[in-house]
Amino acid sequence: MQKGTLYLIPVPLAEEVAHKTFTPYLVDTINQIDTYIVENSKTARRFLKEAGLKTPQKDLIVHDYGKHNRKDLGQFFTALTAGKDVGLMSEAGCPGVADPGADIVAEAHKRGIKVVPLVGPSSILLALMASGFNGQSFAFWGYLPIDKEQRSKRIKDLDLSASRYKQTQIFIETPFRNNQLLEEVLKSCKPHTQLCVASNLTAADEFIKTQSVYNWRKENIDLHKQPTIFLLY
Repeated sequence: MQKGTLYLIPVPLAEEVAHKTFTPYLVDTINQIDTYIVENSKTARRFLKEAGLKTPQKDLIVHDYGKHNRKDLGQFFTALTAGKDVGLMSEAGCPGVADPGADIVAEAHKRGIKVVPLVGPSSILLALMASGFNGQSFAFWGYLPIDKEQRSKRIKDLDLSASRYKQTQIFIETPFRNNQLLEEVLKSCKPHTQLCVASNLTAADEFIKTQSVYNWRKENIDLHKQPTIFLLY
């Protein structure tokens, strides 16, 4: 029996901006699928409705792969193995990029299931595009260490790599710790290092600014609970 296809469906990064990221192919695809693997069922169902899903919500099969449901990945592959196409959705942005959905994708490859990524918003790439930094050589480090000493050392290492290799260094933090991270970056990096702060991407209050660490030290911005990407160069 031919196996189904796993479609990777990006989700908008902010509320009420879904129209900015829809493509006709995405709309066509979600209307051919009735089975989904999602990180957050409520978010996923709202997005599908906004995207133009014609299938009644009650007829959807939505599997939750939240943190309490990741021990047995096999449970998510019954439909795919039986030949049904399935959509994979993150809570926001692209599935598999700084997202636990990567485990689902890896398992799909192991099982010989075709994986198809759809076009959609990635906060990492949007921030890189808007930073003015090197887009030919860059590294994404995800979350930095929580331990203050280890975090300070990592930031200094990233600052050195940006300078030595002319490579853009990209990292993130849990939104409620953004201000502490920014404080540590400004304390640990050289004054001439360029820092881009990209916050609330695609939202009405989107904020993107690039300037030297020296100039950032003169400013006072509040990033508390604001989804933010940090880039050094």
